Amino acid sequence: MDVLALILAGGRGSRLDILSENRVKPSVPFAGKYRIIDFTLSNCSNSGIFNIAILTQYLPFSLNEHIGSGRPWDLDRRDSKVTLLQPHRDWYNGTADAVRKNIQYIEQSNPKYVLILSGDHIYKMDYSQMLKQHIDTSADLTIGCKIIDPKEAFRFGMLEADPSNRIFQFQEKPKHTTSDLASMGIYIFNTEILLQKIRESDIPDLDFGKHIIPAMIDSHPVYAYRFSDYWKDVGTYDSYLQANLELIETVDKIPLDMYDPKWKVYTKSEELPAVKVGSKATIRQALLSNGSIVAGHVERSVLSPGVIVHPLAKVINSVLLNNVEVRPGAIVENCIIDKKTVIMDNALVGFGDDLTPNQENPELLSSGISVLGKHLVVPKNMVIGRNCRVFQSADLSSVPDNIIRSGSTLH
Repeated sequence: MDVLALILAGGRGSRLDILSENRVKPSVPFAGKYRIIDFTLSNCSNSGIFNIAILTQYLPFSLNEHIGSGRPWDLDRRDSKVTLLQPHRDWYNGTADAVRKNIQYIEQSNPKYVLILSGDHIYKMDYSQMLKQHIDTSADLTIGCKIIDPKEAFRFGMLEADPSNRIFQFQEKPKHTTSDLASMGIYIFNTEILLQKIRESDIPDLDFGKHIIPAMIDSHPVYAYRFSDYWKDVGTYDSYLQANLELIETVDKIPLDMYDPKWKVYTKSEELPAVKVGSKATIRQALLSNGSIVAGHVERSVLSPGVIVHPLAKVINSVLLNNVEVRPGAIVENCIIDKKTVIMDNALVGFGDDLTPNQENPELLSSGISVLGKHLVVPKNMVIGRNCRVFQSADLSSVPDNIIRSGSTLH
């Protein structure tokens, strides 16, 4: 398969706020033991695509460390490789500009086709089927597409296609549209055409959705590849929590099957012991990762590797990342808590019925979720309300009355 996959993994993911404070969005943990980028990498491996370059930019260290030689995704074989491409002169100023700044690498690889992917979506997809359609239709460009609620159109490139799936109209993030067919940010280009279009443009912030695709619609065969299975952008706190908790539903309701032996999702796993459950523990609808210990109550939650829930502690409707510890009597509800944070005895996190939106950034938090950063220690008996943001650098030992009221932000 003469394909080079370019994974765009340099986005900051600003709407994930605290979770992307020290890591790039594709490196954010998901579903317990995984990272978001694992899904795109696993799709490549399962699709038989083993020539992969990852374009990083913002805080790449965590991502670089996670990927390493690519061994978990079978990318360290003699006939495969994964290459990390970082900006070496100027920062990337757009999706197509990121490709332009690595044009020499594409020329050196000399593939017949270039598959351009985003590293921050959750889905399982066989790219070889999309490539087959691309070849069968003699397309110069094929765009992966999915039907969405038109109310969400302002977040996507929206397109219209004829019965043969040839695209005749494309609008990047329109405020109003009658179309319900959205670009997934997945593109297959004939390499020659891609290089030609990039070389022709002198636009500094060159972008596929804003510039390359609209210019090709009338002059080149551009086709839609329709994808009907699960696909989610977990770019907000609400969507991140929802997507995690969707994985704990009953088998007939799970939208994304993580247990399909024919299409495995691979990751770099930590060498940790098996899950340990105490004699008085109660667990209802949960994902428990390797190395976690549960002696308290866990309900509708996802525990990442190394999480400890002590006796009489409760974790409800929450996502706890690696090595979070919930001490005896503490209650965590409707929360996302980053790595190595300790919730001390009898603390209440995500407490109460006050749903005051986050006062500093109401667009980020208004549904009742509270988010805590890395390496925090929440003091004994502290009460943290709803829609709160507590950054890693916050000093919780000096909080007046040991109460953080709903809608608060602590830097």
